[in-house]
Amino acid sequence: MTQHPQWEPLSMDELLSEAVDTILRDPDPEHFLRWGRTRIPDALAGVESLDGDDARRLAALLAQAIWNAMPRPDLGFRQSPMAEPDPTEPCRCGSGAAYGDCCQAAGEVPDVPAEILWEPLLDQLGESRLQAAVQSGAVPEPLLAKVADRWLALERPGRAASLLEPLFGGDLADLDDAFEPALDILCDAYDALDHWKKKQSFLLRVTDEAAPSLKSAAWQRLSVMFIDEGDFEYATDAFAQAQRHGPDHPGTALLEITLLAARHQDDHARARAQFWQHKLRRAGHDGAGIQDFLARAREDPQQALMMSQASAMDPALLRLRDWLAGLAERALPRLRQEAIDDPLTCGDSRQLPLFDPELLPLPPAAAGGQCRALTSARGLAELERRWHRVFSAPKPMSTMLAGQEHEQVWLRDDWLDFLEANPGAADSLDILDDVATALYCHPESSLPWVARVMLDPVLERAEAILRHNLGPEPAALPWTDPRNRPVLRLLFRRWRQHADAAAHGPGVALAELLLTLNPRDNHGVRAELMNHYLRVREDEKALALARRFPTDALADMAYGEVLALYRLGHQERAAVVLHEAVDRLPRVPRFLLRKRVRRPSLHQGGFTAGGDDQAWLYRQAMRDVWAAEPGLLAWMKKLTA
Repeated sequence: MTQHPQWEPLSMDELLSEAVDTILRDPDPEHFLRWGRTRIPDALAGVESLDGDDARRLAALLAQAIWNAMPRPDLGFRQSPMAEPDPTEPCRCGSGAAYGDCCQAAGEVPDVPAEILWEPLLDQLGESRLQAAVQSGAVPEPLLAKVADRWLALERPGRAASLLEPLFGGDLADLDDAFEPALDILCDAYDALDHWKKKQSFLLRVTDEAAPSLKSAAWQRLSVMFIDEGDFEYATDAFAQAQRHGPDHPGTALLEITLLAARHQDDHARARAQFWQHKLRRAGHDGAGIQDFLARAREDPQQALMMSQASAMDPALLRLRDWLAGLAERALPRLRQEAIDDPLTCGDSRQLPLFDPELLPLPPAAAGGQCRALTSARGLAELERRWHRVFSAPKPMSTMLAGQEHEQVWLRDDWLDFLEANPGAADSLDILDDVATALYCHPESSLPWVARVMLDPVLERAEAILRHNLGPEPAALPWTDPRNRPVLRLLFRRWRQHADAAAHGPGVALAELLLTLNPRDNHGVRAELMNHYLRVREDEKALALARRFPTDALADMAYGEVLALYRLGHQERAAVVLHEAVDRLPRVPRFLLRKRVRRPSLHQGGFTAGGDDQAWLYRQAMRDVWAAEPGLLAWMKKLTA
């Protein structure tokens, strides 16, 4: 008796893939039947109602059905079905009996859809035979998406787009949900070609003309486009359309979790993940993929979204994620604080009072104090010197958070090797600053959940180290001393995260800490802080903040002081400050007073001091607060007429 090797159990997908591979290597029917008699019973082992004879007969029938349906590359992708054996011939099941006495009574060989063999076949064909398959016209149209996806992975987006565009050239209403992968891959090809207008036009045409399933898919893609652009209002509208056309579509569930997570609404995302788990299960969508994702999203939506894309992510980013996972377990280090005696570096943070300090005293934070530099202990400082020999990118220029040169660090992995070999790097604010900078520059970090999952641990660690080393009355850590810049930059990044997530409580506390540590406010958090104080009617705090920065060129500060004084009943002083503000920034009143005003051209990198763009941005941020104050706009109009 022939001894066969110990085979692993097979799933049906694995069985079909192995069957295709067997035929491609040796297109001989007798060889394939011998393979089938050995391997197909492994796939049938879990069927309890089959005894040995039944499993042998069913294996023979299934092997013949697979062979009959197989598109043969050696025959121009035509099929070559087996003829029915003569009743006197040995039966193909391997029983040793004649076919007429054995399996003939089981009936004809069943039909297997060719499509289920085309999928593994396309995966296994080399490039030349793949092109031959496409040119033969035999590939089922929905499966052209697999070919296009392969070409896209080989960085041939033009060829992928040319293959798929004809599929959508006719009546879109004739296309069912089998064409959804083709829609997705065509959009990916347009992205790779930077044809965003063509992609948008294509998607809008699908939303107008296609069947509901494809309409839902197109609206999903449009919603993701709006999420990437930060336009959550349009993204929400597109999601509503996707849900209307595909209420039970698993992609709609994924999209809603994505949208909520991008807006930092994690609690709502967890609740919706639980809702979608039950809804999709009732609708018959109980596949492990979507259900596993929703189960993870119930725990941590940000982590679930990142894990859902892990297979397509940069491996270097995943390596860094694994290193970051251990940050929270480390004890917090002790740092050194060195006094700064240089008056040019430290400076005097006190501001002269603009009017009687007895009437409106200066804020305590403006009274000045000792300035220090935060440095690492000797062992950690030596680790930092070694780090900078590996991580070659310089610190960002001035108050920028990154530079173009920082993207290049992802072309090397020696700094990742360093982090993995030196867990103590997590104790260095200098090194954490460089890691945060690298994350800012990675293309995939623009995805909100990637930023949250990977940047959060860095910034949480940095803030914890800083607070662990601050006393009850923190000394100033002026930006003008380069040793303080890593921690101030990290703290500013942390504040930005809270501001983006509309986490007002933690954000305000961090902004106030930043102003305490760096009274000159090189990063400009004072504008957002001023507007927050005014929105919650903490006018005394707003006024105290304004008086720390007299003659400020930020509209938020100059005109915020006017609003605070007016509310506090100091209208005479408010009028003086208003005239001073108009002298510095004369265009702001016109943009505040008018109910409608044309938006000027805006600059991506900032605004022109004293320009229409600065006035417009302040109007967008605060006009509703000005308009809500009784008599304020009329008072301003009279004084500035």
